[in-house]
Amino acid sequence: MAGVDGLDGLEALVRRRRTSLIMDLTRPVDPTLVDRLCGLIAWAPNHKRTWPWRVAVFTGDSRAALGNAFADDQADAGETDLVRVEKSRRKYGRSPVCVVVGADPGDSTERTGENRDAVAAGIQNLLLGATAAGLANFWSTPPGRRGPRTLALCGFPAGTELVGVVYLGWPGGDVEVPVRPALHVTFLG
Repeated sequence: MAGVDGLDGLEALVRRRRTSLIMDLTRPVDPTLVDRLCGLIAWAPNHKRTWPWRVAVFTGDSRAALGNAFADDQADAGETDLVRVEKSRRKYGRSPVCVVVGADPGDSTERTGENRDAVAAGIQNLLLGATAAGLANFWSTPPGRRGPRTLALCGFPAGTELVGVVYLGWPGGDVEVPVRPALHVTFLG
């Protein structure tokens, strides 16, 4: 049965995906591959077809600029823990590629939430694509969701909500398979 075979392949891919920052920092990731992976974001479900995704890719020295923008936005927002601010300044060098993904605001609170959900689903597409391509990947929540310096650096309009920073790189080692609790599904009929 072709349908079940296809599901078997997808199930294997989903179960193979790992959150990992164990990356080879000396091996670049081809920009064409990154562009292709980012294109998967736009294939996520999107209520009312608002097309809310915003994507910016950082490599090389631009990763340091990203860290500085996040750190400065944190400080401006009142973050007093200087260790956290300095960690933000440095942490984007942990992978060869950082993909910042944001969601456009909606015309209502409900639509803004739906846009964010669509972007989160798009990020999962990116992660699965990265896994299929053999890349290590890590989805991180940004330290500030609407920092003006970071939004400007990314070329995103004001009001964009940053949903994630995805680290991408070739694996530099293996990660353990996490133990997942059984999912309880209630069937009603």
